[in-house]
Amino acid sequence: MRLVNFAKRMMTTGACALLIFGGAAMAEPRHGIAMYGDPALPPDFVSLPYVNPEAPKGGRLVSGNEGGFDSLNPYVITGNPPWQLRFLISEGLMYRSQDEPFTVYGLLAESVETPEDRSWVEFTLRAEAQFSDGSPVTVEDVIWSYETLGTQGNARYRGLWSQIDKIEEVGPRKVRFTFKAIDRELPLLTGLQPILKKAQFADRSFTGLSLEEAPIGTAPYSVTAFEPARSVTLTRNPDYWGKDLPIRRGTNNFDEIRIEFYGDSAVLFEGFKGQEISYIREFNAEKWARDYDFPAVRSGDIVLSEVPSGRPSGITGFVMNTRNAPFNDIRVRDAMIHAFNFEYINETLTGGRQPRISSYFSGSVLGMTHGPAEGRTKELLSPFADQIPAGALEGYNLPVSDGSPRNRANIRKAIALLEDAGWTIDNGRLVNEQGQPFRFTLLLRQGAGEFATIADIYVKALERLGIQMDIEVVDNAQYQLRITDFDFQMTDIRRQFSLSPGNDQRLYWGGEVANTPGSRNLMGVESPAIDAMIDAMLASVSSKDFYAATRALDRLLTAGRYVIPIHSFDVGRIAHVKEMTYDAENVPLYGDSVYFLPEVWWMTPE
Repeated sequence: MRLVNFAKRMMTTGACALLIFGGAAMAEPRHGIAMYGDPALPPDFVSLPYVNPEAPKGGRLVSGNEGGFDSLNPYVITGNPPWQLRFLISEGLMYRSQDEPFTVYGLLAESVETPEDRSWVEFTLRAEAQFSDGSPVTVEDVIWSYETLGTQGNARYRGLWSQIDKIEEVGPRKVRFTFKAIDRELPLLTGLQPILKKAQFADRSFTGLSLEEAPIGTAPYSVTAFEPARSVTLTRNPDYWGKDLPIRRGTNNFDEIRIEFYGDSAVLFEGFKGQEISYIREFNAEKWARDYDFPAVRSGDIVLSEVPSGRPSGITGFVMNTRNAPFNDIRVRDAMIHAFNFEYINETLTGGRQPRISSYFSGSVLGMTHGPAEGRTKELLSPFADQIPAGALEGYNLPVSDGSPRNRANIRKAIALLEDAGWTIDNGRLVNEQGQPFRFTLLLRQGAGEFATIADIYVKALERLGIQMDIEVVDNAQYQLRITDFDFQMTDIRRQFSLSPGNDQRLYWGGEVANTPGSRNLMGVESPAIDAMIDAMLASVSSKDFYAATRALDRLLTAGRYVIPIHSFDVGRIAHVKEMTYDAENVPLYGDSVYFLPEVWWMTPE
């Protein structure tokens, strides 16, 4: 139902987008801004529709992470901080609703203004906005945050910075961003960057914080204690400056959030069974059905909740690094996908309960249709017909096996593809024309869990082709360093998308960042066609054009054979202590995420 309503809403608002954007309403300060049409919530809204505005405050939430950490600064490229920190200790000028495809409402900013062409955006800061140390948020802090994150911060922030022409203070508490090119999404994305305190770094570099110090943000939580490699504790500020804002009412309800670190997933799960941690997310449907029948569940002390989601499947699987041989050859990548016996692996791991990811946006209105490209999608792809992968225009489907362990038909196809690419069998080994064996390494982080189990099955299938796959497991710090430097041949990947993808796609597959250290373009793809489809998505002013461009991008990514997809995660599965609860009648469109848990959950009073 959610997806149907979303499609209807997009068609309605998209059709009248030009009229709305041309109206006086968008030339004046507003409480929010949407990618298409108007925000769903009026200026006088009371709270977000998926929260309990009367949720009680209190209690301690204990999360479990695998591995360890060596930094409390989640905004720089170096170090290995707890992943939750960037969501918990800072805020942006705007806040993204999880119940609309892409709409942002004022948070640190009380209003937003942008012209018809969205060539600039202006924010007015709230007079009451404060950092966690009680100091006011100033325009100077805002400008410094964008400049610093854009030049010295993590790669996730640099893409936006490259598209900003200038930032200037244009009045009391007012800051304006002017963009280098027209991009309808940029005003929304600009509002979501974290704002940090400039004075904290007056006598040190942005990357110079010691392990004992976290960046100062404006959020309800701040780091109050930690034990190296063991735990991090965040405490809610009862005097948090924005506690009475409608956008914050009913959110951030736990007095304390503690992140505990475990050596691997098995130890973490045992800790949860013993209620050492408050909740666990389960991504395997078979384990959900098989392993969650222990005493605490049967007694009701632990509750099993399933949370529906309307988001696209995204892509999860094993990504091949195309920067170097042998995975720079699409025939080799195609062979690797044929050798991956998904049907057998899925039955073994999930009991066949989870469907396969069939494309990057599958399971949503944004996903490519099967068969030949048609209409506007075909028009967008046709100029690149001589340089895009086979199947992008004609239609492409992932290979399907008969579910048996041998996977004979697909193995034969893989052999043919490898022979065509110049690989032959010599004494049981697959070698190239120079006699070099086909041997590569799959890089996994410690505690990779399910990926490691899948790899153990996959390695045997590759042996039948004469290919040797070594599995290298490293700790989180080494893994991050290797990924940052693209020092891998194959590794795991998981990318989640919204129902309004845009500039994030440049970060994931844009040619400009393919060789930038720390880039999220792990496969190293450099494709003018992919870049053009992203441009078309961002230039769309109607849902029809947006759908067509996204489906065209989906075709290019899927037919490019860059990732070996596994099963999708179409339902959020959360096991939690009975004291934790949420508004089950009003689950947000995007389902489970860090903006759902811990953001809108609460502890029931004793």
